[in-house]
Amino acid sequence: MNHTAAKSSLLDRMGHRAGHRLSTAAVVCAGLWIGTVVFAAEPAPTAPVFGAQMFNGRFAGQSFSGFNPDYQIAPGDRVSVRLWGTFTLESTQAVDAQGNIFLPSLGPVRVQGVRNGELGALIQNSVKRVYRASVYSYATLEAAQPVKVYVTGFVRQPGLYNGLSSDSVLHYLDLAGGIDTDRGSYLAVDVLRNGRPHASIDLYRFLLEGRMEMLQLHDGDTIFVAPRQASVRVAGDVANAGTFEFRGTGIPASQILAMAQPKATATHISIVRQVGPERRSEHYPIADAATVRIGNGDEVTLMSDKVPGTILVRIEGAHRGERSVVLPYGAKLSDAMALLRPAPQAQLEALQVFRKSIATRQKEMITLSLDKLETQVLTARSATSEEAALRTREAELVMKFTSRVRTIEPKGQLVLPSLDSAGQTLLEDGDTLVLPERSSQVTVHGEVLFPLAIQHDPQRTVASYIGLAGGYTQNADTSRVLRMALNGTVTETRLDAIPSQGEELMVLPAAGAKNIEVTRGITQILYQIAVVAKIALGL
Repeated sequence: MNHTAAKSSLLDRMGHRAGHRLSTAAVVCAGLWIGTVVFAAEPAPTAPVFGAQMFNGRFAGQSFSGFNPDYQIAPGDRVSVRLWGTFTLESTQAVDAQGNIFLPSLGPVRVQGVRNGELGALIQNSVKRVYRASVYSYATLEAAQPVKVYVTGFVRQPGLYNGLSSDSVLHYLDLAGGIDTDRGSYLAVDVLRNGRPHASIDLYRFLLEGRMEMLQLHDGDTIFVAPRQASVRVAGDVANAGTFEFRGTGIPASQILAMAQPKATATHISIVRQVGPERRSEHYPIADAATVRIGNGDEVTLMSDKVPGTILVRIEGAHRGERSVVLPYGAKLSDAMALLRPAPQAQLEALQVFRKSIATRQKEMITLSLDKLETQVLTARSATSEEAALRTREAELVMKFTSRVRTIEPKGQLVLPSLDSAGQTLLEDGDTLVLPERSSQVTVHGEVLFPLAIQHDPQRTVASYIGLAGGYTQNADTSRVLRMALNGTVTETRLDAIPSQGEELMVLPAAGAKNIEVTRGITQILYQIAVVAKIALGL
């Protein structure tokens, strides 16, 4: 990879991880002046328009040729007729411009305007007028009339489209690319015949109720999509989040919710209204939706505004009782400890608490450190082109390191230095209590040749345990060894210290970098992931 490509790749990744925030900065990549870089802000996501999912080509790719009893025969349609008995005939006739089909020995039979469901009876009656007995008939519409229909108004691709007279309005709208979601109406799709209104279709009725009028289109008909009417955006705890259209200047919130379908967890409606130059917020229980009016341009959010009642706590490890317990909101650690049924080998004084909110916060702090480290690498200065090339390579290694670290998930352990004073600690929903078993071993891992667990010996020092694990690797930081207790406390220990039973010794990797600030940043991150995830990750 040449220097220019490397710089471009690194800048792209830095801009991506920065969330594309809008900022202007003078950036130096691996010591080479790049210039002024603008990170463009990502556009705010827009709510999808309810109904837009219909027009994705599914209707356009299919024509309707099924039996429609209400379809009225028109010129150009093809009618299949069979006669048997004392006189036989099998023929397919096209309806001529005068609306007739011509049958031998019977003459012209007018079928224009006849319902498809009544076609068989009409042909049978015509046969009976000539053959009073022993001649029977069967007639069916073989193909609907090909027509050309104009589609205009607020659609994506207005134009003249071919189809069959039996095809639905959805077929022609889909051929035209669907309704323009920014401007078109789903409530007012009009069919014009000879310039006059013939039918009006509400597509929401089709979406929500599955009902649509079966229209017979004629050659030259126009499908016109009117401008969008009033609309409201709905988000939050709903199944159908998006922009909904409605008629008039206002509508009860209950009608909007009937289309948006609130989830079972939703309890309240939050409404932001645009009143002149002001934005005003309102908040209502969902039970009052029938009395709350929604106006054009309002923003509605369904939310779960519930008061916590109970919490669920999980107990794992050397525990003989129930693994999941329900406690009242505001319960303390002492309340959960009263429910513990320790096994004989349990080490109660080393009780561990793992919490989701702590894990989330630890993840945020690691991410912040990684962002800072990447900034330091990408803005470092170099005096010569040789130094710049070295820094480019160093930057690539650091970016690979940060990519690996971003995948690490912290454990979220709440450290309890003293169990006597920890009883007043408030518990949170989803907390996990782990009652560890007593251990007679010391674990050595990290930058040692053979990470392993060693039988505890009260006479052995930290250096002795590391020696039994094969000693340091070439990448080890021999000046720093972490000592981790079962209760979650982490300290930097001396090599002549005596570990206790069940403790872990972690040898961290050395951070090799030319830049002192980069070295300090990598070292800080190595300590963070060692503490929160019990992992020694080398660069």
